[in-house]
Amino acid sequence: MSSANKKLAAAERRAKIDELRRQERARERRNKTITVAVCAAIFTALAGGTGYLLVTVKGDEKKEEKKQETARSTPIKGEKTWDELSRNHVAEPVSYPMTPAAGGDHAQAWMNCDGDVYAKEVGQENAVHALEHGAVWVTYNDKAPAADVKALKETVSKTPYSLLSPHPEQKAPIAVTAWGRQLELNDASDPRFDTFLAKYVQGEQTPEPGAACTNGLTA
Repeated sequence: MSSANKKLAAAERRAKIDELRRQERARERRNKTITVAVCAAIFTALAGGTGYLLVTVKGDEKKEEKKQETARSTPIKGEKTWDELSRNHVAEPVSYPMTPAAGGDHAQAWMNCDGDVYAKEVGQENAVHALEHGAVWVTYNDKAPAADVKALKETVSKTPYSLLSPHPEQKAPIAVTAWGRQLELNDASDPRFDTFLAKYVQGEQTPEPGAACTNGLTA
């Protein structure tokens, strides 16, 4: 495929993802509107007024959208970045300059990353290929408490374009990694964890946005 065709395909994938996100936001707004309408009817019957309730909900929606926009555009404190990472497919093991790996040459096959939770270590070369597709790789070592690992599993399992696995060699109890981006955390309750996911799952750093996170390796 020519360079121009690859760029066109990437643009089309990005457009599809943006449309899916728009539709999801629209569904969420419709669901909230239905909930508000039901509550408003009950409120009207009991108190005879709904204006304050409707205004409050709409205001909360705008605040949430603004919060998400801010999260995507604001640097995350403590985040490490790497630019101009190579993207060759290789058959041999790769010596990465960071742990966990955050990009560079990688295996032909990617790890499935559709909210996949792995109980054992996964190949870094395969995980990096998933990062190239826009996934966020969440990892932990034996310093992470069982409660934190449980919380990470619950979050990842509900997040498309993410994967979770143990990584004994990392220094911090928890790490979250996207292509060229990484954040080390001491606990799963750190608010920067959710910010990192919101910003980098299919984020602007993604070399191949919309590429598959299924039909890859499962273990």
